[in-house]
Amino acid sequence: MVVDEGAAENLDRLFHALADPTRRDILRRCADEGLSVSRLAAGYPMSFAAVQKHVAVLERAGLVGKRRRGREQLVRTEPDALARARQALDDLEALWRGRVERMSGLLARAPRTEETGERQAHRPKEGPDR
Repeated sequence: MVVDEGAAENLDRLFHALADPTRRDILRRCADEGLSVSRLAAGYPMSFAAVQKHVAVLERAGLVGKRRRGREQLVRTEPDALARARQALDDLEALWRGRVERMSGLLARAPRTEETGERQAHRPKEGPDR
């Protein structure tokens, strides 16, 4: 399996940013309208600088963008970044569902023991050299 290092790093930043409840709340609050960092900071029991750092993590992950309105910088959620996270999770789900289905198919074809009716695991045949 070939892994695109750049894409993997982008996903790492994305999921790291989403792992924090404060950052997820910032995304929710900025989804409808852009909010200034000072307005965001007023809603949290932390310093303005701490909120700025959370916004910077979100921005590096591509989850928010900033635009200037007068002297303020408004923070707004970038829905495309959330779509990338959803797509990555959907890809993983499809991979694992496929593996589970293949395993279920193998188990369905496994022979049953006569005594218990349980399926036997496939074991290599034993020969004289073993």
